[in-house]
Amino acid sequence: MTRLALVPGCLALLPEYASLDDPVAELRAACLAAVAWLGEDVHVIAGAQGARVASSLLAEVGAAPVTTGEAAYLIVGNGSARRSEKAPGHLDSRAAGFDEMLGKALTTPDPEALGALDLGLADELWADVGPIVEAADLLAGVGTVAVDYDDDPYGVRYWVARWADGPA
Repeated sequence: MTRLALVPGCLALLPEYASLDDPVAELRAACLAAVAWLGEDVHVIAGAQGARVASSLLAEVGAAPVTTGEAAYLIVGNGSARRSEKAPGHLDSRAAGFDEMLGKALTTPDPEALGALDLGLADELWADVGPIVEAADLLAGVGTVAVDYDDDPYGVRYWVARWADGPA
């Protein structure tokens, strides 16, 4: 059975950014559950920051990244970081529409829409969608979608989602 999971490349998930009060406790719990659901051998599709987050999450659940053989896929990416005045990228009125389209394409799932994402606009909105675009074809034929987290804390749109060709 093919399994895929999406988590955000949120630096607050890294141990070196931990504090006494976890600012992303709900997000962390959803990420750890999704990564654990993938199993022990996981291909990671991520940029540099996302790869750091993926390595940390995989280590925390006792899984390991692999480059060959049968494995599940961990995709690290997120929507815009310009959804509010206090967002890292400040407010951009295009962010909500972009994230709505992205969210629909992720939850449908729609590999064609994901593969056709406007990377220029994504860059302007500080959205890390390159890994999502790269993995879009893996979502073809997926039978089950589970969205474990869908929110925009601190003005950044994050999803934690799982896809499988069988029950999620």
